[in-house]
Amino acid sequence: MLKSNLAVIILAAGKSTRMKSAVPKVLHPICGRPMLDYVLDLVKGLGASKIITVLGHQHKEVAQLISPGIKVVIQKQLLGTADAVKQASRLLKNFRGTVLVLYADNPLLKKETINNLLKHHRENNLDATLLTSVLDNPTGYGRILRDKYYSICGIAEEKDADGFQKDIKEINTGIACFDSAKLFNALKYVRPNNRKNEYYLTDTIGIVYKNGGLIEGVTLKDVSEAHGINSRIDLARANKIMQQRINEEFMSKGVTIVDPGSTFIGAGAKIGTDTTIYPFTVIENNVKIGKRCLIGPFAHLRESTVIKDGVLVGNFLEIVRSRINPKTIIKHFCYIGDAHIGSRVNIGAGTVVANFDGRKKHPTIIGNGAFIGSDTVLVAPVEVGKYAITGAGSAVINNVAARSTVVGVPARKLLKNNRISLASKSK
Repeated sequence: MLKSNLAVIILAAGKSTRMKSAVPKVLHPICGRPMLDYVLDLVKGLGASKIITVLGHQHKEVAQLISPGIKVVIQKQLLGTADAVKQASRLLKNFRGTVLVLYADNPLLKKETINNLLKHHRENNLDATLLTSVLDNPTGYGRILRDKYYSICGIAEEKDADGFQKDIKEINTGIACFDSAKLFNALKYVRPNNRKNEYYLTDTIGIVYKNGGLIEGVTLKDVSEAHGINSRIDLARANKIMQQRINEEFMSKGVTIVDPGSTFIGAGAKIGTDTTIYPFTVIENNVKIGKRCLIGPFAHLRESTVIKDGVLVGNFLEIVRSRINPKTIIKHFCYIGDAHIGSRVNIGAGTVVANFDGRKKHPTIIGNGAFIGSDTVLVAPVEVGKYAITGAGSAVINNVAARSTVVGVPARKLLKNNRISLASKSK
């Protein structure tokens, strides 16, 4: 972690009309988390002394994600990136050091990349350092301009670039760090002389250069890290890239994913070693899965589900807000909601935990060693005792005593001589 004096400015004020959404762009989820969260996590690992987030469009909603240690500045008029940084600079009047500018819609950046950028900037005592890349098709990106000595002398945004500049393959990713004094001075001279009539932060590069500043670039080999999100298409691409990273990380830690391309795992999920995930399985954020489990195919584990060691969760299942204890088997065609299921329980095919009564959700408890027959419907709130049995097709609306057997609709206790107990009939 770099310990020297560092301030980070995160730009999160944009409206992004291309998303065509009532939801602020930076709150759209990537693998179950708002894209802004990824940038905030990145910044926390940099050792910055000051962190400022610039908000604008629907700022009250976005501000709910910002932790107390991060300052918030509101850009009341969306006049461009240079204006946004200028608003943030008001909180850095006495700051002297390096200013890193990040964008909330760049969630794929890795900490190693940013650390390398900062290291190069500091070790070479530069006034500005850009994260650049070289693309065969640079459409959509600003182009890096260099002088006859191959020094960076400016950036041409694509909308304002001429024909020669559009042929340049080296692009600006948007990520940059500056000497604070040089940045704040350059901001004074930025003018909205462009087609959008906005104040571009990229114009500060040309201003620093004209004032004799030292500017260099650090080449980003994997340009997908700098993938910005401005549309639903961009969002889908980012989801795919992040999902690949998540799956590869789990596999590197001892989880078998049979087909990573059809397995979707949320960013906050936890999975133990020697667990196998079969194709077309969805594991949402905040799901915890133990060791040596078998999950899927076609399983959907929703948020706040906990699967303990050695559990088998099979085909075409949905489980939500439930805890499944070790060695339990749930193989086929089930819905399990708001349930606490003990160890070594067998849940038969077609079992449904009916947890919603039309107004609120209710819990179901199933004790250790219970055997739930196929097509059983458990109408919550209900409790099934240890080693109890429900017959196939039963509708359980009352608690089931330990080691007893119930059958029927509604389910009633079955006596040893196979007669239904009259005392347990519904009134």
